[in-house]
Amino acid sequence: MTRSAFDRLAQARRHAGIGQLLLGVAMPVAVGGVLWRIASPAPALIVALAGIAVLAALAWRRSRAFDTAWLVRQLDAQRRDLDDSSDLLLAPPATLTPLQHLQQARIRERLRTQPAPDLRAPWPWPRIVAMWLAAAVVVAAAALWPARTSDPGTLAPADEDTPVVPGVPRLIAQRLHVAPPAYTGQSPRDEATLDAKAPAGSRLAWTLRFVPQPTRADLVFHDGQRIALVRDGDIWQATHVLVKSTLYRVVAAGTETQPPAKLRRLDAVPDRVPQVKVLAPDRGLSLVAVGQTRWALAFEARDDYGVASKATLKLTLAQGSGENIAFKEQVMTLHGTGPATARRFAASLDLKALGMAVGDDLIAQLTVHDTRAPSPQTAQSPGLILRWPADLGQESTGLEGLVKKVMPAYFRSQRQIIIDAEALQKQKRGLAADTFVTRSDGIGVDQRILRLRYGQFLGEEAEGEPQPPPTSDTDDDHADDDGHDHASETPAAQDDHDHATSATGTGFGREADVLEAYGHTHDHAEAATLLDPETRATLKKALDQMWQSELHLRQGQPDRALPFAYKALEYIKQVQQATRIYLARVGPELPPIDETRRMGGDRKGIASRALGPLAPMPDDADAAPARAWRALADDGAPADVADLDALQAWLHTNEARVPDALDLFAAIDEVRGDPACASCRARLRAMLWSASPQPPARVPRRSAPDDAGRRYLDALQQEPAR
Repeated sequence: MTRSAFDRLAQARRHAGIGQLLLGVAMPVAVGGVLWRIASPAPALIVALAGIAVLAALAWRRSRAFDTAWLVRQLDAQRRDLDDSSDLLLAPPATLTPLQHLQQARIRERLRTQPAPDLRAPWPWPRIVAMWLAAAVVVAAAALWPARTSDPGTLAPADEDTPVVPGVPRLIAQRLHVAPPAYTGQSPRDEATLDAKAPAGSRLAWTLRFVPQPTRADLVFHDGQRIALVRDGDIWQATHVLVKSTLYRVVAAGTETQPPAKLRRLDAVPDRVPQVKVLAPDRGLSLVAVGQTRWALAFEARDDYGVASKATLKLTLAQGSGENIAFKEQVMTLHGTGPATARRFAASLDLKALGMAVGDDLIAQLTVHDTRAPSPQTAQSPGLILRWPADLGQESTGLEGLVKKVMPAYFRSQRQIIIDAEALQKQKRGLAADTFVTRSDGIGVDQRILRLRYGQFLGEEAEGEPQPPPTSDTDDDHADDDGHDHASETPAAQDDHDHATSATGTGFGREADVLEAYGHTHDHAEAATLLDPETRATLKKALDQMWQSELHLRQGQPDRALPFAYKALEYIKQVQQATRIYLARVGPELPPIDETRRMGGDRKGIASRALGPLAPMPDDADAAPARAWRALADDGAPADVADLDALQAWLHTNEARVPDALDLFAAIDEVRGDPACASCRARLRAMLWSASPQPPARVPRRSAPDDAGRRYLDALQQEPAR
């Protein structure tokens, strides 16, 4: 079978399958639209997807009918030039006779010169259009159909134990419909009781029935708010948006002489602010590593209902120092991954594209929003700082003392000395003997400079301040100030012993320069110790090896100096492993005490410490809970209405100070409704004990002495003064 014939077969299969789907998908779409309207989105989507999956399976099964036998029949029917011999294209060559081989070759040639015809059957467009029109009509009718309302006859029975009094209205049936905000994703529900706990912003709808019918009915809240119920036939309805937790009761006209109705509670669950967690990096301040070109950031944002899929990453680039700092801000939009309640945001920042250079700081902060409507809540991550220090060899923190990197910049020049010595050794044959010795001596001078710098860090005396290593712009001639030992060199007398005089300011040895500015680093062992003991011992070994290397270099023997130079470099690498050193903090030095003023009794210049008169305690505004608590102690006495009114007024003012103010409001209402209820009084009294503010601290009064104590005090007063 030629390739074109098989391509036509596959094309016919796909065409037939798509046609079946177009014809049948309209049915599950219509059913899903109806379920969406009368039930909820979840079952509608499930039914629609299940129907589409079944139709896809049926379409695939029907497309299997388009096999090779069907292809042979179609080719024979539509191509007369194939001589009804298309089946020869499928026959194995070993089973064919010479004549059949000839016919097969002839058919192949005809199909090659003239491709196989299009075998796709036309779609049944009239049926497809009719099915989709019918589905559109069904979905539109379901969407325009009035919202289903519960039958008032299905109301739940009232849960109030109200006595039946002829002519007095009483609640006999009730229903509370709770519709949470759409952004929460929660489905509306009906509560059988009039108490509810719902997200803040939920819409509440009451449906009540009274017998006999009152002339008026209201929902009375504990803060004084009233919502009038609207009569519709034999039912009463009202709506309210739940903003905060509250208490209320249903009050019908004509029940004023009856005990108050049961107090109901509505708890509003607030929408929590999103929480942002930094996943990477693991620290707030990061330093640019050598060779680093990108900065990876990762955050996780969590919310009780959902985090928006997009977040804003604010980048602030701080450039310059001192008063010349310039800030450049840039905002990026990140797209989150994962579930809505726990989204992850990641970014990989190109430092070069952001314009970051040495000495700059890059601050990144992520801002996310939740899905609350109409006013989303915003949360920000901690600020992350990426610092590109001008000197990667130093950093400081607030640990135990000052923290520094062990290795200053010039500590790395030992490798250069080795490179220079090896290069000189290779050029030995092509150089004159005097030139070779002179250049070897110059490398030895560099080795001496390095050794002296290390010696200053170990608290050793300088042998005369050497000059910095020569550069390419200096004269190569030998000079008196080239760092060699000369008879004319005389150290400056700064004290009663020798010190090095610095001509280079604060170039090399900054730590030593700081110590020299404030005192003699070698006079105090602790002040001269910048390294821990193990590091000092390793550095001392490096100095010994440098001395041997310098000795041979000054003698014109770089080949003998190289082993010692390599050993010194090895010790320096060990020093580099000691990543941090700690300088002990110096304690305060207090001025000496003036001995002439001690025990003299002179109070000149000293302010009086006498205490002023004690101010009277103001009237306690929080006395209402204490008075009510004492009034409730006697179960036999009725509760004072004035105390309960004062307590309720205090609670309205200090509602935020009480752990569960609504529970306390309900307890006050119970005692007010039934003053003789001992359990109600005990419950309110227990709640007042925990809700009452603690009294201020007072000076305890001394207890009155007993008889023996009074006689002792009288005897002390009668004793003559000595």
